Formats: sequence, structure tokens, C-alpha cells
Amino acid sequence: MEDYNKIIESLGIKYNKSKNIKIIQSVSNENFYDVENTVFIVHNGELRYGPEHEVVQKGEVLLIPGGRNVNITYGNAMNSKGSSDAYITRKESFLQSINYSEIANSTQEIFSYITFEAKVFDSVNFFASLDIPPFIIKSKQINSLISTILSESESSSAGHERVVKALTEYMVVEITRYIIDHQLFVEQLATNITYFKDPRLIDIFTYIRENLQGDLSNNILSSVANVSEDYVGQYFKMLTGINPQDYIEYQRMEMAVNLLRTTKKSIREIGREVGYKDTAYFCRRFKMMFGIPAGKMRRRESLMNI
Repeated sequence: MEDYNKIIESLGIKYNKSKNIKIIQSVSNENFYDVENTVFIVHNGELRYGPEHEVVQKGEVLLIPGGRNVNITYGNAMNSKGSSDAYITRKESFLQSINYSEIANSTQEIFSYITFEAKVFDSVNFFASLDIPPFIIKSKQINSLISTILSESESSSAGHERVVKALTEYMVVEITRYIIDHQLFVEQLATNITYFKDPRLIDIFTYIRENLQGDLSNNILSSVANVSEDYVGQYFKMLTGINPQDYIEYQRMEMAVNLLRTTKKSIREIGREVGYKDTAYFCRRFKMMFGIPAGKMRRRESLMNI
């Protein structure tokens, strides 16, 4: 249990945003993706997710780890009127943002979501590092925390931002406790604890985060970890399950999505900023990772604020 405490204590947790959404017409989004972690809570109706179209019912919470590309149907799938393309181009025809205070008296299908960061040593997304699928949480405690965060995020009371920050940290701790108490993803947690104990690996994570634009060859990483160039790739993969260049590409693409979301920089500029000199290659790799072109991702992100 002490190892779990160390992981929790190392987490840098940050609230990002939240929304309450009324479903006007059921619609599918085949390429839901966010670099942050997302929790959905269903107030009325249902959501469906994943290849098996698993159902998230009223009162249940769905956690999607950051970096996961997943299919989501908002509302009753039998009544779905919209395709993924329609969702991207006409999102406002299917979903409508509402205030948290409107939820209680509504009989329509409604869900809310919160996005947040939870990074070990401010370097690695904790839930993404477990390499786990989206999963359903059934916990009155977590439901209550989410509801309070949603309410406080719209409040104008003094200190509401501080409250949201504290409650988001509490929510992440409770989600982690839920995973441990229900013995979920036991093998992944054990592996996670092992490699986060190794300071050399943390040094590599930190160096990658701070130098995404530069040279991140195995030669450079070997000097950071003080191991041989021939061994650094094997060492990294032994502890994390992936090779360092795949991890680096994921981090670069995560940064690219953030830049698409928060700036008006061109695709060429963004590609160069995240370490790709060849724009065409950057675009091919982006589409391969996310299933949609970078420009289409930008249009989708511009519709996130319904």
C-alpha cells in the first residue's frame, strides 16, 4: 500500500474544463479523443462506448484515459440520427450545452464531462501509462464529487477555483482507490509502480517533455539515463512496455493536439514545433495515430465548446 501512496503523492493533478450537455438527437462520434483524461457522468438516458457498444446508464461514470481513441454514441443508440461526420460538422444540431442548475428538472437525456490531468512527476499521464481501456465506475462517493465540481465550476462565489482544484484532486484519489479496492488492472498497476521507482526513467521522461522540439535519439537518451546507447531502448521498453521512440511520438502528437486546440498556428508550424521538419510526414503520422487529418481534428476541437 505504501507504493500506491507514493504514486498518488507524485501525481500532478489539474482540472481542465467541464460541460453539461443536453442530447437533442442521438449521435455517434467514432473518433473521440482527448489528450487529457475524461470522466463522463450520465444524469438521464445513456451513453455507449467502445467496439462492443457497452452502455453507461443513469448515475454511472465512464473514465476514458488520456490518449485513448474511442467510439462514443451520445443517447440511445437505437434512435441515433447522426454519423461521426455529421457530429464533426453539425455538432450543435445534436448536443446543446446547458447550466448545471438545469439538470435537476429536465427529463431529457443529459450527461456531463470533466477533463483533467493526472501526471506522475508532471511527466507521464498516470491513467494512460496503465494502458487500460475506458471503464465504468459505480461509486456514490465519486458521483458526489463530480456533481460538486460541476456546480462549483459555474459558481461565482469567492474561492470557487480553489475548491474545484481541491475537489479534482480528491476525485482522482478516489478513482485510484476504486481501481485498487476493486482489484482492477492489477498487473498494470504492479508494472507501473516498478518503473516509477526508477529515477533514471523519470529523468528520461522529464528530458523528453522539456525537449520535444530537439534531438531525442537513443544516443541522447542514453546520456540522460547514464546507460549505453545499445541498452537504452531495451531498458526503456523493459520498464514501460513500449520503445522510447514510440513514446516520444505520442508525446509530440499530444503537444500537436494541444497546439491545434489553443493556437491558430498553421499545420506546418505545429509540425515543426513538435519536432517534425517534414510537414507531409507529420500529417501522415498524425492521421495514422488519430484516424483523422490534423485539419479535421482542429475543426472538431473548435466545436468542443458547444
